[in-house]
Amino acid sequence: MTRHFLNLDRFDEITLRHMLKRGLDFKGKRAADPLPLRGRILAMIFEKPSTRTRVSFEAGMKQLGGDVVVLGQHDTQLGRGETVADTARVLSRYVDAIMIRTNDPAKLDELAAYASVPVINGLTDTTHPCQIMADIMTVEEHRGPIGGKVVAWSGDGNNVANTWIQAAALFGFEMRLACPANLPPDADIMAWALARGAKIVLTEDPAAAVKGADAVITDAWVSMGFESENRQQFLEPYAVTESLMAHAKPDALFLHCLPAHRGEEVTDGVIDGPWSVVWDEAENRLHAQKGILMWCLEGN
Repeated sequence: MTRHFLNLDRFDEITLRHMLKRGLDFKGKRAADPLPLRGRILAMIFEKPSTRTRVSFEAGMKQLGGDVVVLGQHDTQLGRGETVADTARVLSRYVDAIMIRTNDPAKLDELAAYASVPVINGLTDTTHPCQIMADIMTVEEHRGPIGGKVVAWSGDGNNVANTWIQAAALFGFEMRLACPANLPPDADIMAWALARGAKIVLTEDPAAAVKGADAVITDAWVSMGFESENRQQFLEPYAVTESLMAHAKPDALFLHCLPAHRGEEVTDGVIDGPWSVVWDEAENRLHAQKGILMWCLEGN
């Protein structure tokens, strides 16, 4: 059976922790074979531009002994009428795995349905599972197991927030989200998590969400593909400032998936301050994705 990495809700905690452990083994240079993906090729499809996803997947695959083929928005026939299904069938004859960064989650699902090699979700408008795997790795490196902790989100209920909600149901931490009423997280994802007993709190009050939190997270106010929407007026009260961080635990962590728009969703004093682990978080994209790649390709 082909092992796809599509969304966290397709897994249990044991399987996700196996991926994280493999990634940490490579980070700590404890892997028995440092080049286990010799001769393997990863195709990367980018319908949205990227810095961290592009570089971390490419560097990770090469560090594991494999190689990559990068396909930008104008490098495939998808924009000229070829179906996602046909693209999946063809790429499966050439490469060992496919990573896609796209706007439409339906494209991800269709690619996985017709590919005979693993498909990895590099981001959709609804979810961003590779990012949250790196985030959990980062929190646990600094503060130990995430189970039982309080994680607070302040900002738009976007794809990153949605995936944190999924993670709360799987890893057993409390997730508090402060979002404007008109920018909530995905209702179906909320319902899925709550049905599994996740402790999720949704509020419009950032201070209430952050109070006593172990980690505080935000993201850019305008995600790629939503530039035409005027969101700043709704999100200004949700900026993570030094005064907002004062409501969290004294040793709380600050995370941001980057790129950050300094002076908008976060102040310089926070992202450069003692709470911030954003650079460790960015590095851990490399290590978490090595674990994901290994899980996908070991099973194929």
